[in-house]
This record gives sequence, structure tokens and C-alpha cells, in this order.
Amino acid sequence: MKLLLMGSTGFSKDALHIHVGLAVFLGSALLFRWLLTSVRPLLAAAAVALAGEAWDMVDNLLSGAPMQLAGHWHDIWNTLFWPAVILLLARATPMLKR
Repeated sequence: MKLLLMGSTGFSKDALHIHVGLAVFLGSALLFRWLLTSVRPLLAAAAVALAGEAWDMVDNLLSGAPMQLAGHWHDIWNTLFWPAVILLLARATPMLKR
């Protein structure tokens, strides 16, 4: 699935993780009317990141590829970094708390 998305969007794997993390974070907040100060949008992005990495790990096991734990953590970090920054900024900025 990642290869299909990378091919159709032209994004690198790292860029794809960043865009998906932001899309899930902001999209879930918009869809469910969650405030950006709530941890719920971040948890939604984390759930998607963890599910994606679990899927990658299963693919590695099935194909006999070596497990790349550092790579999986890197992907999770890329997916959650900007959503976490936005959450912290939203909580620290009085204008965004409304």
C-alpha cells in the first residue's frame, strides 16, 4: 500500500508518513469536532502509525525480510512529530484554546 501511495503521489516514504500523520490528526479533529488541545487527534494519528508499522512488520515476516526495528521507530516518529508539536502549541497558545 505504501509503495502504491508513494508511486501515485510522488512522495518519499518519510514525506508520506508526515503527510498521513498530519492528515489523520487534523482530519479526525475536524470530523469528530475535537479540539486541537485534546489528546484524541494525536491518539488517532498514533493508532494509524502503529497499525501501519504492524502491517509493515507482518509484511517483513511473510516475505522473510529482516526486521528493521529502528526503521519502524523512525516511521512512527515521522508520523507523530508534527501532530505532537501542533498539540503542544495549541495547549500553550491562549488564542487557540477556544
